[in-house]
Amino acid sequence: MVSIGAAARRVRAYGGQFLLLAALTLVATLVISGVPRLVNGHAQQGLEAHLATVAPQQRDVTYSSGSLAATDNGTSLLAAHQNELVTLEAGMPPVVRRMVEQRWFSGETAVGRVRGPDLAAKNLLVDLGLRSVTGIEEAGTLVEGRWPADAPKGQPVQVTLAADVAGKLNLRVGSRLTLTPPGPATPDAPLPVQVTVVGLFQPRDGADGFWDGLPPLLRIGEPEGDGEPFIAVGVVDGTALNRQAVAGWPLTFSWRYRLGADGIDVRELDQVIDGLQQMTRETAGRNVVQGLDIPLRAFSAEVASARTVLGVIAAGVLATLTGLVVLAAGLLARRRRAEFTLLRARGGAATASAGRSLAEALLVVPPAAALGWLIGNLAPGVSGQTGWFAVAATVLVVSVLPVATLAASTGAAGRRDLVRVRPSARRLTVEAGLLLLAGLAVVLLRRRGLTPGEVDPLLVSVPVLLAVAAAVVAMRVYPWPLRLVSRLAARARGSVAFLGTARAGRSVVAVPLVVVVLAIATAAFCAVTAAGIEASRDRAASRVVPGDALIQGDRIAADTGAELERLPGVRAATPVLYEAGQRLAKDAIGTDTRLGGVTVLLVDGPALARMVREADVDVAVPAALRTPVGDAGPLPAVVSPAVAAELADAGLDGSAFVPVQGQRYEFRVAERVENFPLLRADSSRFVILPWQSLPRRDYAAVPTGFLVVGDKLDAEALRGVGDAGQSRFQTGGTVVARERPRGVEVLTFADTRRQLGEGGANGVLAFGFVAGAAGGTALGLLAIAFTVLAGARERGQVLSRLRTLGLSRRQWRGLLVVELAPLVGVSVVTGALVGTALPLLLTPVLGLSAFTDGVEVRVAFEPGLAAGVVALGAVALGFAVAVEALNNRRMRLGEVLRLGEES
Repeated sequence: MVSIGAAARRVRAYGGQFLLLAALTLVATLVISGVPRLVNGHAQQGLEAHLATVAPQQRDVTYSSGSLAATDNGTSLLAAHQNELVTLEAGMPPVVRRMVEQRWFSGETAVGRVRGPDLAAKNLLVDLGLRSVTGIEEAGTLVEGRWPADAPKGQPVQVTLAADVAGKLNLRVGSRLTLTPPGPATPDAPLPVQVTVVGLFQPRDGADGFWDGLPPLLRIGEPEGDGEPFIAVGVVDGTALNRQAVAGWPLTFSWRYRLGADGIDVRELDQVIDGLQQMTRETAGRNVVQGLDIPLRAFSAEVASARTVLGVIAAGVLATLTGLVVLAAGLLARRRRAEFTLLRARGGAATASAGRSLAEALLVVPPAAALGWLIGNLAPGVSGQTGWFAVAATVLVVSVLPVATLAASTGAAGRRDLVRVRPSARRLTVEAGLLLLAGLAVVLLRRRGLTPGEVDPLLVSVPVLLAVAAAVVAMRVYPWPLRLVSRLAARARGSVAFLGTARAGRSVVAVPLVVVVLAIATAAFCAVTAAGIEASRDRAASRVVPGDALIQGDRIAADTGAELERLPGVRAATPVLYEAGQRLAKDAIGTDTRLGGVTVLLVDGPALARMVREADVDVAVPAALRTPVGDAGPLPAVVSPAVAAELADAGLDGSAFVPVQGQRYEFRVAERVENFPLLRADSSRFVILPWQSLPRRDYAAVPTGFLVVGDKLDAEALRGVGDAGQSRFQTGGTVVARERPRGVEVLTFADTRRQLGEGGANGVLAFGFVAGAAGGTALGLLAIAFTVLAGARERGQVLSRLRTLGLSRRQWRGLLVVELAPLVGVSVVTGALVGTALPLLLTPVLGLSAFTDGVEVRVAFEPGLAAGVVALGAVALGFAVAVEALNNRRMRLGEVLRLGEES
């Protein structure tokens, strides 16, 4: 029967060792409980930030009906369908219903021809629709007049128009119009309606998505061709609209719901996506339009990839903690070996010492585990289902100490550093099995792949197995060169190098070496993978902006390039032309090849090559685009593999035609590339032509954008010059457009690169890398301290003897450095090599391209990593020597020699 009081006294007697075991337990359960909460918290913040960047209209779920006719039975068609706003919301899946922030209902008539004296004064042909929308008075501000109301029977229908729409149509408050129903005039057709404009309004926020709809309320629909009308929409009262339905005007209805981020839990992301898809399938006779599932799927892919990476990091950290627990338990058991031996000598059973250790562990470990669990639960974020993992970790730590006690009480107590221990056949078999298992696990993982976001046992075991296998190899290999060095040192003068290398070559460091390699491999994996992602993001940004800035618009005057180069900081500007959806032709007259549409890009190859060099971006310009102005004949073109294969099959790879701004150019396939800058990431059908080689035509190709390189570029100044160039082209021809062109878009490399590293699940990934690198380094240093303490008593005895023989304090420190340097260096270098190899093996299956805009993550050697390894090795060695010096000062070497003699 184990006495609780006696166990408590023994815990107090060996308080330092038990405190260390308790601290490791606390850290383990803190990691198990706190890290998932932090990850979920970062993911939740990322989801909210991600949804905040989504356009408001993309967060809408819209139900719509077909044309419905009313009957004069005393019921309101509009009111009956407006009541469905609540019914449809109640039928949504719960996870989607919780996200609804705003809801709107609208009913409208089809557009009909409208006439009036104000329209006739400008000779305008206009179609007008009538719409009733809930919430419009809150979303808009009256500029003049009032909002529409229900007019008495026989009076004109009151309409309120957007101020910009009314101005372009020459309408004002008081304008009288006659609205004719659409369709042919038949005896059953509704009668024309008199309409009067009673108010003008402006939106409070034209970009909040409330005003989206077809036709739009805030702008006029341009005519699609000559003789076609403008299209406008006016706001009417709901009762007036219902009266029009009774009069025979068919109505269509829509129910729109704005979804927000407040009602979504990141843990329910997949359920939300499935719910949106379910709503799309189960339409209940209505059309359903929603686009939120696309950004949610993109975010879900990022979260899944981040969780997969975190699983790898967590496996390394927890495996390192397990090794540290084993080291701590082993150190405690070895310190008490004499006690356990005496207990056996007095007739105690083989399990008596293990029972003592179990009772002591039960006094220390569970309270520490509970404390760590409680502290971890204080972390911000929603909790994860990790309770059973914490219980399993606690049981594991409790059981380690009795097992270590059994091993210590049956092991030899002699000095193992005086003989060369030959490994047993059993141990060699186990080590060979570990090497084989690690190789097999890597092969299986690469062939099988994985499901991102899930805790895959094979995935989390591969890094641990590789680290253990590498540590086993290092443990078997590194003593041999040390013994050779020791023989050479024996012939030299001085004893420090000889004694240090001899002791280092005979040291037994199986478990400590494995633990250090695990910890350093985890830290190196985080550093190398993070560097690979950063480099891949640079390439992704270079693909969008292969310079310092990119101006995109419609057609921009060619002299805009010279205007841009006059701006402060701009060194050069080159034009680009982008057109999508062009059809390839067999000849100059346009005989269709029936090969499908392509995207056409024109670039000045030599200028682009110079600019990418000046901007120092990772972009290669194909040689076919850098050809000088050539003779007559097909233009050398760079095409995508899909287009090249189709042209080759049709026998057109030597000569085909592609339209550019209405003119056809002959080209031949000169090179094939999978992708090219300035094109969309998913572009798989494109033709790129060298602008400098275009033949002369009556109408020269007009740029749709400009690529700019320079220093400290002012985006607003670039936008101003681009807008001016776009307006100059539109108003400088013989035909002048009616509408002012949409403003140009300015993308800078710095902004594009920053956007790739912000938002989404990047916070989760960054947290994992920082925590893994810092935790791996700290645990590695702790493992080195354990390694030093494990052999401290034996080294203390040797140093005591050598000090009595005249070894100076300086020589003593040198002996410590020589003895500990091989172990520290081998463990750090081996861990760094494993950590560098892991990304090469695992990156193809981790799905990290979700964080790099689809660009494949390539891990390469970083010179900074070598410097980091050297610095870490120096810090680790200094830390090891400091721990040894402090331990020797605490134990006092003379007392170690007198009281700790085991010879």
